[in-house]
Amino acid sequence: MTPDEFTKQFPPHVLRDYAVVADGARGAVVGPRGDVVWMCAPNWHDDAVFAALLGGRGAFSVTPSHPFVWGGHYEPATLVFRHHWTSRGDGTIDCRDAMSMPSDPHCAVLLREVVAVEGDGEVDVLFDLRAEFGSKALRNLRRDDSGRWSARSGDLHVRLSGLGSADVEDGMLRAHLRVPAGTSHHLVLEVGTRLREEPPDPVHSWTSTEHTWRSAVPDIPHSVAPEEARHSFALIRGLTSDSGGMVAAATMSLPEHADKGRSYDYRYAWIRDQCYAGLALAECGEPSELYRTLVDFVVRRVLADGPDLVPAYTVLGAPVPDERHTGVPGYPGGWDIAGNHVRGQFQLDAFGEVLQLLASAARFDVLDTDGRRAVGVAVSAIEKRWEEPDAGIWEIEDDWWTHSRLECVAGLKCIAAVSSPGEAARYAALADTILARTSRDCLHPDEGRWQRSPTQPGVDAALLRPVLHGALAVEDPRSRATLAAVRRDLVEDHHVYRYSPDSMPLGTTEGAFLLCGFVVAEALHADGQEVDAFRFFERNRAACGPAALLSEEWDVRERQLRGNFPQAFVHAALLSSSLRLAR
Repeated sequence: MTPDEFTKQFPPHVLRDYAVVADGARGAVVGPRGDVVWMCAPNWHDDAVFAALLGGRGAFSVTPSHPFVWGGHYEPATLVFRHHWTSRGDGTIDCRDAMSMPSDPHCAVLLREVVAVEGDGEVDVLFDLRAEFGSKALRNLRRDDSGRWSARSGDLHVRLSGLGSADVEDGMLRAHLRVPAGTSHHLVLEVGTRLREEPPDPVHSWTSTEHTWRSAVPDIPHSVAPEEARHSFALIRGLTSDSGGMVAAATMSLPEHADKGRSYDYRYAWIRDQCYAGLALAECGEPSELYRTLVDFVVRRVLADGPDLVPAYTVLGAPVPDERHTGVPGYPGGWDIAGNHVRGQFQLDAFGEVLQLLASAARFDVLDTDGRRAVGVAVSAIEKRWEEPDAGIWEIEDDWWTHSRLECVAGLKCIAAVSSPGEAARYAALADTILARTSRDCLHPDEGRWQRSPTQPGVDAALLRPVLHGALAVEDPRSRATLAAVRRDLVEDHHVYRYSPDSMPLGTTEGAFLLCGFVVAEALHADGQEVDAFRFFERNRAACGPAALLSEEWDVRERQLRGNFPQAFVHAALLSSSLRLAR
């Protein structure tokens, strides 16, 4: 099969049609034809072994042999995705996909179960694993007496169980499976730096995976959208490694606009995103194991790097690699960039969000000695660096961003509320100093609202978030004026853009930010505007496909998801707002 023939067999779908299965250490993107088109192994930040999502080689498809229509859903409170295919006159086939849990950091295990629901099920299987973004075909491919296939690809070991006899073509396997009515057939893929001596038993692996999900994801009854809240909780769990690092998204290089080319690698753990997710989990009530894991990761990074804390790390706590080209064609409209330029940025707001998270841990009485040390380090970092320009939440040019200062004010006030009198006085005094200077330099002279920076008079939707976390009162005139300006300048059809580009209409260079839509919903709720709050919440949570996954942005005109997928902090915002709006 030539590269062009491969691309025609696995053309890209719109993002809403994809699902993601994940185990915390890595994840796989699967399309409506049962085509696994993206997976990095053995860890999130490693090279892809299935790269068809970005136009490269490498995919693992299980597709009905006869014409069909597709549906699908996640099994409740899990990242187990169940395809549902209805064939023309040939019955109904389901295919369950999951990453086996608990996860092995050295080896990814992908489980696929083909179920003949009505009538005999017939599926065609194509297996084409290629390490290093599709550049390394399978080698030493062989089948043992039990019908298991093993091979090497790059430095990785590969084993596929359950396929049996297959045709070998250019390092690929092709097979036709017939599953008798009422039965199922298991396929188990292992790929990693090392494999177990014996492959996992599929029935045991499924049982273990289902039990792990049941144990990890609680009921969330006190929510305006309890099923979506649990789904978001499950997604955050699936994107969080055992080390506590949560990737911002499972993918890289998916463009933020249909024809603008801007795309980034989000397979890393952003400190800000960790804090957003942790604070959303705190809204659920009792601190979960997932919450504690997220907090511990942040504490370790703050203690290790202090005032030199960088915006993002690998999920193992290592530096994010430099940007590089991978050689794949890219998703339509996107690039092929791995690594991320934020490794060299300073983002002041992260220290404020760290303090907000640690204050929540203190309220739960789970802030240990290291956590208390991290509080002191974060406060000292703010004292040292709050007057410096920074790249801010949107990671653009350095400026004296208002949002960054207000997040620090919120963090200092939060931690002061759970500290000893002496420490509280110090933290509150620093918060007052920063707020006074920010009010002097960053209020719009005519409208009395917060502007983006002393030199940028426009409004920014991110300026609403610090108010929700205690920077100043919701009823403060500055807060209300900012909320009014966001609604006036940045809203289209109840979707919210982060800020308005100079001299260009909204939607020209990027989509609306789903994070900002949920923040506006919370801000309206806090201000007593209940009806409008629910309008924004419902509009933004509906920006998804059958898998109910949300990306970073929403193209309002084309009604399409844009950017990397699924976006953890968007689901954290959905979880948070679904709980806050219920109060």
